[in-house]
Formats: sequence, structure tokens, C-alpha cells
Amino acid sequence: MDDASLKALLEHLPVFWWEVDETRRALPGRLPEEARRRSASEGRRYAAFADLVDLAPAAAFIRDSEGRYLWANHAYAHLYGTVPEELVGKYIEDFDEPAEADRFRTLDQEILDRGTPVRHTLGYRRPDGSAGRAVGHRFPVRENARTCVAGIYVDVTEHLRATVQWQEAQENLQALRDHSGLPCALLSASGRVVEASAAAADLFQVSPHDLVGRRAHTLLADEPDLDRLHHRWNSLIARRTRRVETSAVLVDAQGLQRRAQLHLTTIGHAAARARHVWAVVTHQSLAHEAHATLTAAQVRILSLLAEGSSNGDIATSLHLSRQTVDYHLSRLRHLLGAATRPALVARAYVLGILAPRAWPPRSATAAHPLSTV
Repeated sequence: MDDASLKALLEHLPVFWWEVDETRRALPGRLPEEARRRSASEGRRYAAFADLVDLAPAAAFIRDSEGRYLWANHAYAHLYGTVPEELVGKYIEDFDEPAEADRFRTLDQEILDRGTPVRHTLGYRRPDGSAGRAVGHRFPVRENARTCVAGIYVDVTEHLRATVQWQEAQENLQALRDHSGLPCALLSASGRVVEASAAAADLFQVSPHDLVGRRAHTLLADEPDLDRLHHRWNSLIARRTRRVETSAVLVDAQGLQRRAQLHLTTIGHAAARARHVWAVVTHQSLAHEAHATLTAAQVRILSLLAEGSSNGDIATSLHLSRQTVDYHLSRLRHLLGAATRPALVARAYVLGILAPRAWPPRSATAAHPLSTV
């Protein structure tokens, strides 16, 4: 391969390269020696570049106008399951099917006729029989005083396949988000809504457009559980955990509250800190006006009431007097707007105070399945 062909290949090589040529002042009587040194230096430099091209990951070749290989690097020979020495001196038809060979000859002739480089995407048959895609340049070069065709291509088959799979995953995720009926939202690490489903917008009584961009904390009621939720959120972002199941009280545009079961899951693994979190609401209580926060004792009384315990049984279980239990039940009926014991239990469930899928009954905010508060 002569220097002109090598330079042409290097110009289209998909890696960074450069050359440095120091300008020396010619001294009288020493020009021939300086020229010899520079010639030897350039010879070493181009030899190094030739090795670079030969071992580059991009597939490169040079063919004459007859379709005969004059040179090929290892990456190109690997496409045919052989080595460069087996390619040189042979023709396109020796390695490609007739239809493929005719197409490649046509491309070569186009380059020779135009005399200018062409960048294009090329389809080919891989050694395993599957279809492959490569992108690169094909251009004219001078080789042994003849105009030949050179090409450098990068196989993008796996990249394209990964891109298609990513697009399909995105479409599936969007379909799940938009049509599952589950309120869900994609949150940034700072807690801002990036995407939201129609069901999530309905939950907060706003349009999806108005929900996107909101800070998540503005959608939550100010309650004691917020500190625990904030701590678990930080664990997610710091990747100390990948998913969290918790609960929170959501506030819609009308000021109504509802307790919701939240599933939080981080996206991706590459960065040291998570950049996005999917939040999915799996269960939600009935929307209601805000009421005073219940004490742990009051929630425990509700759970025992839901289990079927009498006032006396509740007093014994909690080591309280009967009068204290009667007072708490009266207070609970007032706070929750329930006139009877069955109504009080029903309200405790629909307002999200008691966990809907737990027996014995327990608090919906309990940190552990066996917790009672």
C-alpha cells in the first residue's frame, strides 16, 4: 500500500489520529543528510500508521477496477471468516454470492466514475447467515499508479438491533403507562415529574400537561410519615436500594386527600446515583377532607375493632381502662364521620387508615407486615 492510499484510508478511519512534522532549517552543505533523516522518519511513521489500519476495528479494503483485492485488513477478512492473506489476489465473486458481488461491483464502478468519496450504509450477509448492516465510506485511491477503490466500514448490526430493542421497550413502557389504568409517573432525582400517565393526572384532578414539571412534594400531604419517605427516597437515589414499597397521603387539586400505596423503582444501573425513579400507585383510598392525624393508640383500637373485638377486649389488649377506650371510639366516630361501629371500620378502610390486604387488621402505614401500628 503506497503513502497516498494509506493517507486516504486514514482520513476515513473512525478513530482519531494525527501526524506531526517538525520544520527544520536547512543548513548549507547538510541538506542531503537532513532529507535522508526526514525520509527515514516518515517511513517509520507511515509503517506505524499501516499497522494501525491493519489492526483497526473498522473493516478496510482496496480493490482494483477488476474487483480483485489488493489489500485488506484483519477486520475485513474476519467478515468472511478468513485472514487478509487469503483475500489478496482474489476477486469479489470468490467470497460473495453472485447477486452481492454484482452489487459491490456496481458500487465500485460508481466510485471510479465519480472520482469522489461516497458515504453510505451497506447491507450484507454475515458468516452465520444473518443479515448485517455496515456504515462507512468508499472512495478512490491511487495504488501502483492505478486508480482503485478503497472502503472502510463499521459493522453497526448490533447497535441497530439494540436501538430497535430500546425503541420497542420504550413503546411497551408507554403503552403500559397510558393503557394500564395505573397511576404512574417518572420522577427525576430531584423529585420533579418528567412523565405521567392519564390515570395519575386523574388522581390529582389535573391534566397530564399540568402534572409534568411539578415537584413531587407539592402533591403530598404534610404528615409525620414524610420524613421516612424522604429517607427512603434518598436511599433509592444513592442506589442503596433499587425498589421501595411505601405509602403516602396524596393531595389533589381540590385539596382532597387519599392514602396511596406507592412502588418506587430506580431506572438503569450505569451511574453512581439514580437519575430517574418510576412511581406507581397500586392501591388508593377514597378521597376525603383532611382530618386530624390519628394517634398510634387510636389506629390500634381501629385494628382491634375491625378484628371483631369488644370494647372490653380492646381495653384488656391495650392495658387501658374501659372509659379510655370508650372516649377514643367516640373521638374516632367524630373525626371520621361514622355513627356506628361497622361504619367506623368501613371508614377506616376506605380512608386508607387500615391496610386493605392484611389480616389481622393493621395500620396501612406499618413498616412491617406484622406491625400493628
